Amino acid sequence: MVDTFRMPLLERELPLAALAEYAKEARLGAGRLVLIAGEAGVGKSTLIEQFEDELPDARVSWGACDGLFIPRPLGPLFDLAGQLGGDLLDLCRADASREALFTALLRQIDQPGTLNVVVVEDIHWADEATLDLLRFLGRRLHRAAVLLVCTYRDDALPTTHPLRLVLGELAVQRSTRRIGLTPLSAEAVGLLASGSDLDATQLHRLTGGNPFYVTAALQARTGEVPASARDAVLARVAMLRNESRQVLDVAALIGTRIEVPLLEMVTTCPPSVIDELLASGLLQEEGRSLRFRHEIGRLAVDQAIGSHRRVPAHARILEALAATGSTDDVRMAFHAEEAGNDAAVLKHAVAAARRASELASHRESAAQYERALRFSNNAEDVTSAALCDELADELSLVDRLDEAAATLERALELWRSARNRLREGDTMRRLSLALARLCRGQESMAAGESALAILQPLGPTVELAWAYANLANRFMVVNQHAAAIDMAHRAQTIAEPLGFLDVLSDALNTEACVAATTGQEWTRPLSTALDIALTARLDEQAGRAYANFYANYCEQRLFAEAERYFVDGIAHCQEHEIHTFATCLQVERAGMLERSGRWDEAGAVLTELLDQVAASPGNRLCALMRLGTIRARRAEPGVWACLDEAADLADGTGEPQMIVPVRLARAEACWLEDKQSSAEREVELAVTASAACNGWQRGALAAWSRRLTAIRLTASRLTASRLTASRLPSVDLAEPFRLEIDGDWTGAARIWTDLGCPYDAALALLGATQEAPLREAFAIFQNLGAEAAAKVTRRRMRSLGIRSIPAGARTATRAHPRGLTRREHEVLDLICDGNTNAEIGARLFISAKTVDHHVSAILTKLGAPTRHAAAAEARRLGLVGAA
Repeated sequence: MVDTFRMPLLERELPLAALAEYAKEARLGAGRLVLIAGEAGVGKSTLIEQFEDELPDARVSWGACDGLFIPRPLGPLFDLAGQLGGDLLDLCRADASREALFTALLRQIDQPGTLNVVVVEDIHWADEATLDLLRFLGRRLHRAAVLLVCTYRDDALPTTHPLRLVLGELAVQRSTRRIGLTPLSAEAVGLLASGSDLDATQLHRLTGGNPFYVTAALQARTGEVPASARDAVLARVAMLRNESRQVLDVAALIGTRIEVPLLEMVTTCPPSVIDELLASGLLQEEGRSLRFRHEIGRLAVDQAIGSHRRVPAHARILEALAATGSTDDVRMAFHAEEAGNDAAVLKHAVAAARRASELASHRESAAQYERALRFSNNAEDVTSAALCDELADELSLVDRLDEAAATLERALELWRSARNRLREGDTMRRLSLALARLCRGQESMAAGESALAILQPLGPTVELAWAYANLANRFMVVNQHAAAIDMAHRAQTIAEPLGFLDVLSDALNTEACVAATTGQEWTRPLSTALDIALTARLDEQAGRAYANFYANYCEQRLFAEAERYFVDGIAHCQEHEIHTFATCLQVERAGMLERSGRWDEAGAVLTELLDQVAASPGNRLCALMRLGTIRARRAEPGVWACLDEAADLADGTGEPQMIVPVRLARAEACWLEDKQSSAEREVELAVTASAACNGWQRGALAAWSRRLTAIRLTASRLTASRLTASRLPSVDLAEPFRLEIDGDWTGAARIWTDLGCPYDAALALLGATQEAPLREAFAIFQNLGAEAAAKVTRRRMRSLGIRSIPAGARTATRAHPRGLTRREHEVLDLICDGNTNAEIGARLFISAKTVDHHVSAILTKLGAPTRHAAAAEARRLGLVGAA
C-alpha cells in the first residue's frame, strides 16, 4: 500500500512492539490472530501500514469488508485471492464451495520458510461467511506460520451484533491476541499541531484525540478548528477545483476502493484531476486502484451530494460496470437500486442472494432477496412467490422466524393465485416448520396436516415425502407415537426408491427418537440416519443425528456413551457451520453438566447460549429452564425471569417433552422457596401434560409428587395433598425413581451416584426419615453449593426432631453481599484491574476456560451483563479488594 500523505505516528510504540512479537511467534510456526479494536479514525490501518514497513521480508496481503453495500460474501477472501493468485484465485473464478475456498486460503498462506501476514480490515462489516472464515482460521492458526490481523470498530458495536459472538469464540483460541487503540493524548495532539495556527488545546478538546479528525483539521488549513470530522473533510474538498470535486463525488458513490478505468469511464476525468485528489490526501493509491484514506472521508463526501445528482451518477456507474462485463452482482444490485432500475435490481439482487446462500452468508442472502422483492411489483406471481419461498429459507437460517412465517404466508397467497398446488403444499409444509420453531405448536400441526391434504392427491413427489417426514416429527413431539411411526414409514417408502436421501435420513432420525421415547431399540435406525447423512454430505441432517444421539444418551444418563457423539457432533457442526444443531448440542451439554453437578460450567455454557444473537424461541427454552434451575438451587437472583419465559415458550409448543420438564423445574423452584401450594400446582400442570412421556420424565413426575406429599404429611401442616396417586404414571418408571417411590432412598441414591448425578442422589435421600441419610444429603447439597436445597434439608431435619443441625454455607461465602466465593472475588478484583481472561488465568494458575466459568458466575451474581458492568457494580458496592 502506498501512502504519500501520512502524518507522524505517535503513541503507538507498544502496539507496534506487540505486533512485532506476534510476528516473531508466527514466524516460528505458532500462528497468531490479532484483533485490533478502536473507534473509527483512531489509526488502525495506519498502525498496520507502519508495521508492514518494518517487515520487509514478510508477504503481506490485504482484504477488507465494505460498509457501502450489503456485504459481498467472502469479500475479503476474494480480495486476498487477487493478490495471492494460484489455486485460490482459480477456485474463486470457478464459484467453488466455501469449504474449498477456506482450505485453499489456509494452504496458500501457510508456506514453510515464509511469514505470511494477512490483514482483514473492518470486520464489523463482515458478512456471515467471512465471520465463519475467521472462526475456521482461528481454530487452525496455532500451527501455521501466519499472522492474521483483523481490525474492527468497538465504539458503536451493539450488543446484538454478530461479531460479538464471534469475538467471544475467538477469544478462547490459543492463537488469539488483542490490541486496543486509544485516542491521542493532549501532548501528542500538541506535537502534531505545532507549526500550525490552530490552538492545540481546543483541537484536542473538539477531536477527542482522534487521529483522523486531528489530521483532517490540520490539513483543512481553515485557521480554526472545524466543529466535526465531516466539516474538516468538506473544508479540504472546498479547496479543490470544481472538476475535481465532481470526480470526487462519483468516487464516493463507487465505494471505498475505486478502479481508475471505471472512474474515467463514468467521469472522463484527465490524469491531472487524479493527481490533485491524491495531493489533497483525500484519496490514496492502492495498487492500480484508488481508495479513500478513511471511510469517514468517503461518507462526508457522499452525504454532501444532492439527490438530483446521485441517481444519474449511480445509473452511469451501473452502465459502466455492465460495459466492462462485471460479474459482481452485489455491487451492481446496489447501484441498480440507487438508480431506480427495477429490472436490473431484480436480476442482480437475486443472483447475489443465491450465491450468498451457497456460501452460507444467510443474513446477506436474506437482505438481497428483500431488495429483490421491493422491486418485484411488475413481476409475475410465480416469480414473487418463488422469491418469498427463498427469502423465508434464509430468514429461518438466521432465526428471523416471525418474518419467515409472514413471508411464507405471503408466498401461499401468491401460489394460490397462480394455482400451483404443488408449491402451495410445499410452502405450507415449510410454514409448519417455522411455526414449530416459534413454539406455536397447534398452528404448526394444522399447517402440517393442511400441507399433506394438498400434496397427497398429486402423487409420490419429494414434496409429499417431506410433508410425511414433517408430520412424523410433529406427531413425535406431541407423543402421538403410532402416528409418528406411520408418517415416518410413509416418507421412507417414497424417499428410498426415488433417492431422496435427505428425506430418508430425516424420517429414520424421527423413527429412532420415537423408539428411544417408548423404550425400544433406537440406536440402529439413528446410526443408519447418520451414516446416510455423512455419506451423502447432508451436513444439516448429520448435525441433527449427532444432536439426537447425544440427547437420547444424556436423557438415559449414559454420559460416557454420549460423549463421543458430542465431540464428533460439535466438530462436524463447527466444520460446516451448522449453528442450529451446534446450539442443540451445547444445550444438551449444559444439561449433562447440570445433572453431573458441574454447575459453574453449565452456567457458563447457558449464559453464553442465551447471549447469542437472535436466538430462536426453541433454542432458548431448554437453556432458560436449566439456568433457572441452577439459580434456584443456589438461591441466586434471576430464577423466575428464566422460568417464566421458559413456561410461556413450553406451553406454546404444546409438546409434553417440553412442558413436563419446565413445569417440574418450576415445581422444584417453588419447593425450594417453601411455596408448597405453588409447587403442587406446577406438578398438577405437569401431570395434565404427561401422556405418553418416557420413563425418565414419568419417573421425575412421580418422584416430585411423592416428595411434595411426604413433606406435607411430615410437616403436619395440612391433612392431605391435592396430588393423588391415581393421576400419576404407574408403570415403566426409570429405576432410581421407582426405588425412591418404593421408599428405598439409599438404593435410589446409590444408582444416582453410579450414574454421576449427585444432586438427584441427595434429593432421593431427602425422602428418608433417618438422621444419617439426611446428613448425607445435606453434605452433598453443601458440596454443590445448593444453598436453597440445604436450607430445605435443615428444615426437614428440624421437623423430624433431629438435633445438632448443620450450619449453612461457608461463612466467607454467606457473608459476601452477593454470595461470591473467595476465588470468584479474586477473579473480580482482576477484572476490575482490566485483566483479560488469559491474564487472570496466568495470575491465578488456572486455565482460561476455568476463568470463563468464574466470570460467568460473577456476572450472574452481580446481575451484570458485561465485565465492564460487573467492575462498575463491584466499585459501587465497595467490593474491590474487600475479599
